[in-house]
Amino acid sequence: MRYLTLRARLLLGAAALLCTPLSGGQAQDSAKTKPSVTFYGFAMADAIYDGTGINGNWLDGARPTRLPAFENEFGKPGQFFLGVRQTRFGVSAHAPSKLGEARVVFDFDLYGVGVDQGQTTFRLRHAYAELGQFLMGQSESPFMDLDIFPNSLDYWGPNGMVFFRNVQFRWTPIRGKEVLQFALERPGGSGDEGSYADRIELTDVAVRFPVPDLSASYKWGGHDWGYIRLAGIVRYIKWDDLGLQPYDLAGDAVGWGLNLSSNVKTDPKGTLRLEVIYGAGVQNYMNDAPVDIGVQNNPSDPQKPIVGKALPVLGLVAFYDRTWNEKWSSTIGGSMVNIGNSDGQLPSAYHQGWYSLVNLLFSPIPDMLFGPEVQYIHRQNFSDGWNTGGFRLQVSGKYNFSTTIGGK
Repeated sequence: MRYLTLRARLLLGAAALLCTPLSGGQAQDSAKTKPSVTFYGFAMADAIYDGTGINGNWLDGARPTRLPAFENEFGKPGQFFLGVRQTRFGVSAHAPSKLGEARVVFDFDLYGVGVDQGQTTFRLRHAYAELGQFLMGQSESPFMDLDIFPNSLDYWGPNGMVFFRNVQFRWTPIRGKEVLQFALERPGGSGDEGSYADRIELTDVAVRFPVPDLSASYKWGGHDWGYIRLAGIVRYIKWDDLGLQPYDLAGDAVGWGLNLSSNVKTDPKGTLRLEVIYGAGVQNYMNDAPVDIGVQNNPSDPQKPIVGKALPVLGLVAFYDRTWNEKWSSTIGGSMVNIGNSDGQLPSAYHQGWYSLVNLLFSPIPDMLFGPEVQYIHRQNFSDGWNTGGFRLQVSGKYNFSTTIGGK
């Protein structure tokens, strides 16, 4: 969930923590402040009715990839869920120094993923230290634009956006109205924290990453109408043959992606959030996409009858956030992921997913929010003709908190 106020940006441990210039006069101002510690987070409860037949471990996440690949794969549609997994707690510490402001951020929520999927358990979100222009630890990838996330209740968010907090070493030489970032990122991770072996369809191979992923972004902002941001990533993936079959399946691939995003302010109360991403072999950086490497038939070589192929991926996002007044707000929009499947994939392989929602949210007092949201998700398979989808209704309540000790 991303709220529209500056306080909610702080709660996400993102823009307010990462985009403050730390040079020149502002570095001198930083030297005048005292060390401080901020405790922040929120308590949130969700009530969800799902009519899609989604995997039961993901009832509180509207993910098209978790819809059934065939009839009744996860049982009949129609399930009700109550949970508090979005609840969040974090700590950020700030201290002045001659090299700029020093920051440490640590926060988590209760949304189990990976081996803990379907559980209410601790999930690390941010864990990083930053000094001046340099950051090391787990934070948003420069390939990702956090400001594209709409003001929605759904935890997982638009399937077609880049969304991945990764362990990285990041350099931000330019901050302010324009932002320039470069990062070396941990290869082989994914937003749902599964094994990378789940993201490559070849068997009898071991995946290897000889070098880190390289990402970069440039944001042109500071304008009354909004901003434009361009990000890119390149990565190198190898897989080694384990020798358990009479074929040579070793190979490699270069993954890459470009991400163009923007916020456009239609007026003081409305914002369009737009993104288009295209690439190949970077599905693990997407918010909800399947495998990075698919099986490609190679009949001309009997020793290597199949090879791995970095699958093309296209993602689109378009949402409109509207603040009606100080108590009421709404969001409407949709998102899409399309995969360029390889000829060796199963007919039931994931091909395309759609995600859309509309809500009406009410804030009776500052920092409190609740309301209903209607979601629709849809899945289409590669070549067997199967497609499925349906509606979900979510009603959630949330209360934010934030307190700072120390500082000016």
